[in-house]
Amino acid sequence: MQAAEETMASWDGAKIFYRAWIPAEATKKALLLFHRGHEHSGRWSEVVEALAMPDVAVFAWDARGHGHSDGERGSAENFGAMVKDVDAFVRHIGERHGYALENMIVLAHSVGAVSVAAWVHDYAPPIRAMILATPAFRVRLYVPLAIPSLRLKPKFLGPSFVKSYVKAKMLTHDPVQAARYDADPLIFRQIAVNVLIDLHDAGTRLLADAGAINVPTLMLAAGRDWVVSVKAQREFFNALSSPVKRMHVFPAAYHAIFHEKERAQVIERAREFILERFAEAPATPSLLKADQFGYTWEEYERLKLRGGPQFAIVRAGMKTGGRLSKGIDLGWRSGFDSGLTLDYVYENKAQGSTALGRFIDHGYLNSIGWRGIRQRKKNLEKLLRNVIEKTHAEGRPVRIVDIAAGGGRYLLETIRALPEIPMTALLRDYKQENVDAATRLARDLGLSNVTVGSGNAFDRDSLAALEPRPTIGIVSGLFELFPSNSEVLTSLRGLADAIEPDGFLVYTNQPWHPQVEFIARVLRNREGEPWIMRRRTTGEMDELVRTAGFEKSTMEVDEWGIFTVSVARRGSRNGANGAH
Repeated sequence: MQAAEETMASWDGAKIFYRAWIPAEATKKALLLFHRGHEHSGRWSEVVEALAMPDVAVFAWDARGHGHSDGERGSAENFGAMVKDVDAFVRHIGERHGYALENMIVLAHSVGAVSVAAWVHDYAPPIRAMILATPAFRVRLYVPLAIPSLRLKPKFLGPSFVKSYVKAKMLTHDPVQAARYDADPLIFRQIAVNVLIDLHDAGTRLLADAGAINVPTLMLAAGRDWVVSVKAQREFFNALSSPVKRMHVFPAAYHAIFHEKERAQVIERAREFILERFAEAPATPSLLKADQFGYTWEEYERLKLRGGPQFAIVRAGMKTGGRLSKGIDLGWRSGFDSGLTLDYVYENKAQGSTALGRFIDHGYLNSIGWRGIRQRKKNLEKLLRNVIEKTHAEGRPVRIVDIAAGGGRYLLETIRALPEIPMTALLRDYKQENVDAATRLARDLGLSNVTVGSGNAFDRDSLAALEPRPTIGIVSGLFELFPSNSEVLTSLRGLADAIEPDGFLVYTNQPWHPQVEFIARVLRNREGEPWIMRRRTTGEMDELVRTAGFEKSTMEVDEWGIFTVSVARRGSRNGANGAH
């Protein structure tokens, strides 16, 4: 097959170039290829030919900043932007060429494999399988303290690049392939420092949370890899929850295994796995009982156990000197998960009783979790605005309900920013202090089309009785605080009862948090108890939403993979699961 050359617009409008090998006979099966760092889609041509699968359509992109695609060579805004590119590319292949996610297999190499693994972790796409070849979870830098030094470099020198030390002879034993690599004008040797650091951090996150992934997986490793760590690859593989997983190490191979002397063996392993996965019906394990057993349940139960003395020391410090910080003091008084705390974090203005208190507060507000919360607010406002505009464009009334609004800032500020669209909003919360705070904010913003009242987000009958029926429902930052899936499903079913057919649901989730143990051991929640959270993987949350009668359409996630914001649409009528 001859490759067709096409382009697509990514999530931010950047032009992404890709090649497509599409069989003459119609097929439902698709294989998506993601190249290693520094390279481009043309490097896959011989692999596609060697795979010899005439009934499988194959697509290979030039990643942002590579080959013929837009972007500064070797650079990106951050690693999260690269993962969003993967999602945009896969969605484009589905929409433009007509391939369902359930009939897609992804094959990715090195840096591309980390991007794809992060996409599978964060977005939980129901793909058929993934193949990760020499994934760069840990790049061998060979310089002591390389990562700490690179973290300091942008602070003093601004955006910068490093040149790869990797020579062609370190990638392959095949002199012909090495010569082609050296002569290829589309291959470049630089990588942005921020991308290299983000790659390291993404690898750390994936190694820590590989258990969240249950997609059938094949890993291909090189026994003499001078570029990345095989030990890290084994660690990731061993932690996967995938019901089907295999790992093959080619003992004599260097890093570029698809261009090595024994590449025929590598390609045959990949081919066997692809054909096997396509021959079997997709089987996604249900996660509805993940609150009773499994990966995140085990973590939750561990967090209930007594922590080490270091946490007691930190907690004592935060309860004494830490209270010079206004934010920390507010957390101890109202709960670190309260609506009042969230409003303070959104404001993001360091305050304290002394200069030391303000310094402590600055560090507190800039912790990774609170940075993620502020990005969640931006993503929530973006998607909420989109569904408001879409509902209005469809000629439908915009009637919004937020069932656990807290202070309601994200919703009220979005309403104020869209004065040209007629709408009404009902904000409910079970705590009077949050009802009062939202009432004050609505008044301060001059919003007369907003009603604020008390309400139980887990009372299905109360939600079902809402009149007039909302066309947009919001549940933000609530389900993350409750480990039980039965409670969450009751609430979601109440929303399905309430929201008009074809209406929208905007919801949040927390599939990952690097400080989950610190939070459980040190901080208190709004009830005065240890703030112990059970994370829900994206796949688990999506299944709950789907079971209640909604179909997810889009998702945003911060660059650290901590908080997601998703949009789902209620079916024209509830299915059996949603109705009962």
